[in-house]
Amino acid sequence: MAGIVLNRQQYLDRVHACWLGKNIGGTLGAPFEGQKYVNDLTYYRPVPTEPSPNDDLDLQLVWLKMLEERGPQVGLPDFAEYWQRYLSVYPWNEYGFCARNLERGLVPPVSGWFENYYVDEMGSPIRSEIWACVAPADPQRAAALAWMDSAMDHAGGEGMWGEMFWAAVESAAFVLDDPLTLIRIGLNMIPPSSSIARVIREAVWLTQNGVPWHEARECIVCTYGHSQPCNAVPNHGFIVLGWLYGRDFGDRLCRAVNCGYDTDCTGATLGALLGILGGRAGIPAEWSDPVGTAIVLHKFTLPFNSPKTIEELTARTAAVAERFAQDEVSLGDRAELPDGLDSLLHRSEQAVAAIRRDLRAAVARDRELEFVLHYHGDPVLQPGVARTMTVDCLRSGAPAADAQIEVTVPEGWRLQSQTSDGCAFTITAAQFTGSERITVSARVQGKPFSAAFTILSPDAAPGFPSAQNVERCPKCQGRKGSCLCAQEMGPRVD
Repeated sequence: MAGIVLNRQQYLDRVHACWLGKNIGGTLGAPFEGQKYVNDLTYYRPVPTEPSPNDDLDLQLVWLKMLEERGPQVGLPDFAEYWQRYLSVYPWNEYGFCARNLERGLVPPVSGWFENYYVDEMGSPIRSEIWACVAPADPQRAAALAWMDSAMDHAGGEGMWGEMFWAAVESAAFVLDDPLTLIRIGLNMIPPSSSIARVIREAVWLTQNGVPWHEARECIVCTYGHSQPCNAVPNHGFIVLGWLYGRDFGDRLCRAVNCGYDTDCTGATLGALLGILGGRAGIPAEWSDPVGTAIVLHKFTLPFNSPKTIEELTARTAAVAERFAQDEVSLGDRAELPDGLDSLLHRSEQAVAAIRRDLRAAVARDRELEFVLHYHGDPVLQPGVARTMTVDCLRSGAPAADAQIEVTVPEGWRLQSQTSDGCAFTITAAQFTGSERITVSARVQGKPFSAAFTILSPDAAPGFPSAQNVERCPKCQGRKGSCLCAQEMGPRVD
C-alpha cells in the first residue's frame, strides 16, 4: 500500500490551529475547573487578554525539547530525565507522585503506578497533541508514543488509555474529519473493556439516539461520575458530548466546558482537536483574538528555551515531524492519500504492542543498550523472602540476543538460580532500611554495559492515603523539597 503524503502548508496550518485551539479551550475552562455543576457559558467569562498558563500545554513543550535533543528514538529513560529536569516542582496528584517515585530511584513504568492513587486522572490525556502532531496520519504510532508518555504517571490507569485514544484521534484528524470514524480509530488503540472506552461509546450512543444534551450529561454523571473532579472517565464523556452535540467551534467548546468537572482540560483537548480538523479558518476571530498567540508558562515549569509564541511552537513541532517522517507518512508539496486509507488508519499493531509491555518493570539505559528489569511484583523486597526477577537487554528496540548478563546485589543479600545467560535470577534480601540498588551488567559483542535499579525496603514503602497529595511548600505551593523556593531560578543552560 502506498504511503501517505501530507501537504506541508496544510499540515502547518492545522498544527498552528491545534496549539491555538488548545490555548483557547484551556483559557475558557480554567475559571471553572473542578466545579461539578452545569455551567451556562456561551463565551469566555471573564474575557481574557492572554492565554491562561496551563500544564496541559507546558508538559508537551518539555517533550518537544526532548524530541529536538534526542531525536525520534526516544525511550522511557529520556522521559524520566526531562521530567526530573523541568517538571519536578509540580505537586498535583499524579505529577507529584511521579516526581516522588523518580526521586526515590523508581523509573518508568513502575514510577507511573506505584503508590499513585491518581493513575485514572486527566494529567496524561491532556498531553496527547504533541504525539499527533509529530506523527500525523499515523494513529498507531501516535498512540504508542502516548503510551510512553503516560507510563510516567498513569501506568495501567484510565489516564493511559485516554492519552492513547486522543493521540490516535488527533493524528487521524489530519486526514479524516468524520467524528464517528475518528472515534472508532481511537477506540481501536485501547483496551475495549477500559472505562474510557465504555464512556466514549456511551456518549456516542446518547448522541445517536437523540438524547438531549442536558440529559446526556446527567447520564454520564450518574453512570461514570467520580468523587475526583479530574478523574478521566467522566471528563472523556464530557469532551465527546461537546464534540458531537455542538453546532460550531464555540458551541462545541462551551458544551464540553458546561458539563463541568475538569473544565480547563476538557476545553483544551477539544479545542486542539477542533483546530486540527478545521485549521485556522475554522477558529473564529472572536475566539482567537482575546488569547492571541503568546505562550504563557505555568510557574512550576522550570525555565528552558520554550517556544514563546504559537508561531514558534508550530515551526519547531513541524521540524520534529520532518525528522520523524517515515515511508508510511511524509510531508510534501501536495497531498497524496492512498486507496484503503481507512484501513491504514485503523491499524493498531504498535499500540497493542505498547499495551502488552510489562508495567511492573523499570527501564534504564547505558548508551545504546536499554535494560528492562522485570520486578515481577512491587519494587519492594521483604527481607528473607526470595523473589525471581528477569532482565531484557534491547538495542534499537530489539533484543540483544548475544548479551551475557551478570547481576550484582548488595552485601549480605543472596543471589541464586541465575540462568546461564543471566536473564533470570532469584534474590533474597537481608534486613535493610530505606533503599538499595542492584546492578545489572551486560557484555554485548565484547562491549560492557551496566545499569542500576532501586529496590525499596518495606519501611520505605509504607503506602500513601488515597485521594491525598504529596506535601507542598507553604510559601510557593510547589512540591516540598523540590519547590520553587529550593530551586536556583537563574537562566538554565540548555
